[in-house]
Order: sequence, then C-alpha cells, then structure tokens
Amino acid sequence: MDMATKKRRRLSPSLIIILGFLGAVVIGTLLLMLPVSSRPGNMTSVSDALFTSVSAVCVTGLVVKDTASYWSYFGQAVILVLIQLGGLGVVTVAASFSLAAGRKISLMTRSTMQSAISAPQMGGIVKLTKFVIRGTLIVETIGAIALIPGFVSKYGAAGIWKAVFHSVSAFCNAGFDIMGANTGAFSSLTGFSGNAAVTVPIMLLIVIGGIGFVTWDDVRTNRFHLSKYRMQSKVVLSVTGILILIPAIVLFFRDYRGLPIGERLLSSLFQSVTPRTAGFNTTDLTKLSGPSKAMMTGLMLIGGSPGSTAGGMKTTTIALIAANVIATFKKRNDICFFGRRVDCSAAKNAATIFTMYLVLFILCGAAISMIEGLPVGDCFFETASAIGTVGLSLGITTKLSIISKLILMLLMFAGRVGGLTLVYAFLPSNGKVSSKYPLESITVG
Repeated sequence: MDMATKKRRRLSPSLIIILGFLGAVVIGTLLLMLPVSSRPGNMTSVSDALFTSVSAVCVTGLVVKDTASYWSYFGQAVILVLIQLGGLGVVTVAASFSLAAGRKISLMTRSTMQSAISAPQMGGIVKLTKFVIRGTLIVETIGAIALIPGFVSKYGAAGIWKAVFHSVSAFCNAGFDIMGANTGAFSSLTGFSGNAAVTVPIMLLIVIGGIGFVTWDDVRTNRFHLSKYRMQSKVVLSVTGILILIPAIVLFFRDYRGLPIGERLLSSLFQSVTPRTAGFNTTDLTKLSGPSKAMMTGLMLIGGSPGSTAGGMKTTTIALIAANVIATFKKRNDICFFGRRVDCSAAKNAATIFTMYLVLFILCGAAISMIEGLPVGDCFFETASAIGTVGLSLGITTKLSIISKLILMLLMFAGRVGGLTLVYAFLPSNGKVSSKYPLESITVG
C-alpha cells in the first residue's frame, strides 16, 4: 500500500468535507478572477473574487460586488454552480457523479456522505442521497417554472434566467439575487414586496430547502401521517413554524403598519422566513426598528435545520437548549420531545454549538466595530448574517477593510461546514477510554 493511499484513508469524514468546500472555494475564486466573469471585462481582484466565492459556496449571499451589474452571465453562472455545490454539499454532489458512473461507493465514502447530509444512520445512505439529488432538481425546476410568469411579465425573455437563478438561490438558502441592474445595486427583491407571484414561490423554496433532507424523507415516506414521523422531523417542523409565525406577527403589527394590507402581510411573512437563512429582503432593513433588527439577528443565528441547505446553529439546537431549560425548571433528569427521550450527549453538543456561535458572533462583531469604527449593533447584524450563512446586510459589507472581510469569510466558512465539523476535523478522537476523575458537586446559579 503506497503512502498516498494510507494518508487518504486516515482522513476523517469531517476533514474530507472541509477540504471539499475549500477546493470549491479555490476553483470558484480562480474562475471569478477571469475577465470573462465580469461585465467590464477586467480581471477581478483576488479579495473580491475570494469573498464572492466563499459567500456562494457557503450559501450566504453577502457580496462586495452587485451580482447583476458587476458579474457577466458567465460570472453569474459560476456563482450559481457554486451555490448549488454549497447547498447540496460538495461531497454529496461528488458522490452523485460516482453513482451516475456506476462506481461502487466505499464504506469511507458512505460515512462521509452520512456526515454531509446529517443522516441518522449509514444504512440506506446511497438511496437517501439519490432521493436528495432527484428531489433537489425537481423542486428547483418547479420553483423556476413558478417564478417565470412573475419575472417574464416584467423583464421579458431575460426573466427566464432570473427565474432559474433565484429558484436555485432560494432553495439553497443562498440569498444571491440578480436584480441590481434593474432596481439598483444591492436592492435584492425590494421591487417585489407586494408581488405574490414572486415572493410566495421564493418563500416556499426557502422553507423546503431549510427543513432538511431527513425531514424530506419523512414527508415522502409518511405523507400526512405526522404521528409516524421521526422525533427530529417533528421538532424541525414545530420550531420552523414557530420561528415563522411569531416574527411575522411582530413585523406585521410593529414595522409594516403603513403598508397596504396585502403588501403588509407578504412583507411580514417574507421577512420572517428569509433570516433563516436565505438573505433576500423585500423591504429596506435599515428602516426596521431596533427590536426588530435584534429579533432578526437572533433568527439569523438560529438558522435552518440539520442536513439542509441552510446554515446557523440549527432549529434542533435551539429546541434542545429550550427543552433542557424546561426540564431543569421541572426538576426532570431527561429531555423529552413528543414522548421520546433524548440522549444527554445531544444536549451537550447543543450547548457546545450554542456557545461557539455566540462567542464567535460577539467577539467578531466587536472586533469589526473596533477596526472600522462602526456602530456595534450594525456589526453584530453583519456577523450574525455571516456565521448564520444568511446574507442580509445593513449595507456595511462593501465598506469594510480587508481584515474585516477576512473575518466575515472565516465566519461564513465556519457557519457552513459547522462548528463541530471543524472541531472533529482537527481534534480527532484517539479512540481511548479516559479514566474518570473523582466526582464532586458544584453550585450553579
């Protein structure tokens, strides 16, 4: 056995996932630097191409160049491919090509595929991956078809490309848009705040992409028999519903009171859906009240669900944190959902993820505020958007220095691959059972 083979076999699934994303970022950067990728036909700087590539692969949507007015059709196509790779996961896409070629999938590859889509078990992972790829293509195609009338009626034949681009971007929770050439740079979907033909399909695509592939499998298998769903799927659907409904009510009665009732309802629903973690906006976010901005910051940190195209600390993480608090108040030893008990290791992982996200969010936000001399609230909004892979912005990203942009790139990458994936990749378990120290109590609270 040669040394290259031995080294490859020593790579953990977590490290393979990280290397896959890094490889996609590098290739994307090189392609976006080409003159053919920009409308002016000039070479794009390394920093701008790298930032855009990281944002696309990490399905974030934060940009330093307006996607529609700066990037050519070739550049936009490169960004779209990067979004698709990032949304599905580089490993999942690579495995799908192996499956299409009829190659045998090794045990190591199956383990990596399981980690990539957060599948509960390795058994049936090939079948689940095929379902994910097929389901993605079907949903994105239906989404594009649904968006075509709304875009074509306004932009003619050019609306077809806009429909395809926004369908993929919305499903992958990326938040990239190509409306800047028509409605002004960095305008996102503000020209469609009252247009249900555009906003409703995009909202549905965001939600479908954000609930996770395991939940998809439950929906396919059990249809409307909710009692047969996995506990995780029930938690995901419940928390997703709550995190859409409550913010929509708050926005409806607080921030959008001056809008016509139809536009008011659509705007409230859209802006409660998009922070987890799509990054589109149909209204000017800078005009939102302070409490609403804080609420959106929280939603961005929570993000979507495990094994989905979305980022963030995930709905299941926040559910476990809340359930642990409730169990403590009720003096229960176990965390339970829907008549099922959760292993204590899941609660420990949830607390670790929550702490990691919170620390990175606060430290990086404070660092950017000190470096740039900007209000700390705006910087917190931006760092939450980056680590949650959202893409919403209060307009400060383009003004940041290279150091602050580098901080945002690192946050986007960490948010996409996952905090625990990074930890497991570089601090692998040695497989040894550690001896236990003597037990002693400590007072909390």
